[in-house]
Amino acid sequence: MFRKKIRKLSFIRYCRILRFTILNAFSSKGELNPFYASLKVTSRCHFACKFCDMKHFQTPDLPTQDMIKIVKNLGRSSLFLLSLEGGEPLLRNDIEEILIEAHKQPFYLLFTTSQKNIMDYPWERYQNYIDFLHISIDEGHNNLFLFDRLKELSKFNMIICVQTVVAKEDQDKLEEKVIKCYDSGSKILIMPAVHLDDTDDHFPDFDRLEEQIRELKKSYPETIVTPNSYFSAVKKRSGGCSPSSIIIDADGSLFYPCRTLRNKAVKLQENDLMEYLRSKDAEDKRKLMKNCKRQCGWYQYFATSRFSVVSDFFDATGPYLREFFFGRKFKE
Repeated sequence: MFRKKIRKLSFIRYCRILRFTILNAFSSKGELNPFYASLKVTSRCHFACKFCDMKHFQTPDLPTQDMIKIVKNLGRSSLFLLSLEGGEPLLRNDIEEILIEAHKQPFYLLFTTSQKNIMDYPWERYQNYIDFLHISIDEGHNNLFLFDRLKELSKFNMIICVQTVVAKEDQDKLEEKVIKCYDSGSKILIMPAVHLDDTDDHFPDFDRLEEQIRELKKSYPETIVTPNSYFSAVKKRSGGCSPSSIIIDADGSLFYPCRTLRNKAVKLQENDLMEYLRSKDAEDKRKLMKNCKRQCGWYQYFATSRFSVVSDFFDATGPYLREFFFGRKFKE
């Protein structure tokens, strides 16, 4: 047995995050300080998920040094958590170099993959840089067998979380996925299949999904990390989502105010993130997000909409608190 703990950042960093949180809560210019970023290190992917529009965003991979410039740029920002994603990030031959640089920065590092041959990669090395390993497993990726590899992956010193997208035709299969995560000691992040432009509509029954998740949380504690506040945020008539979460495309372009609207602002290998976010252009785009009535349900934007509220923060982070303070025992 060994004890897996969540890495501690410096005390000064936690104080800075608290300061940025307070600034977001009381700023008249909106939540201009982001805490979470998704960096698409490549648009290449083995899949063509029915609910995904990534095929419309195919761009050449940036050179290693440009990607590292972006990572350092994010390290100078208010970020608390960076997710390296794709496409499929494991398709980059230089992914370990990017991981090493990201690990040096003053934020937690999350890595998202859906590779079917996930066990063929050197996790004994990658675990030295990754805090949270998210594995996308669902019918869209046609990789449900990876649920049976979760216990094997748990031997590495990373917090394992399944990221599953629920389409309306797969909604009845949700509990069996949660059970597999619960039995393996893994987490699960449950998200609806957002209806994006140029894709078919697979969005599930949202009220029913909320009810399912609330009930499953009671039966499988410390397993589901989808916060209850996500649902109330989506149900607002407008302004439920938040720019405290950002997405950077594989060409380095910042989607702002959001990925759903496909608006791109500046390239982060060339422009300082925090400097741009304090510009008049960024302020105008935050107003656009606040007044948007689309209510697409994109998890990343709606789930962070009220993190300045203490109850919402603990609702979202609760499943991780034991690992943070005490760690959790796992079998070798």
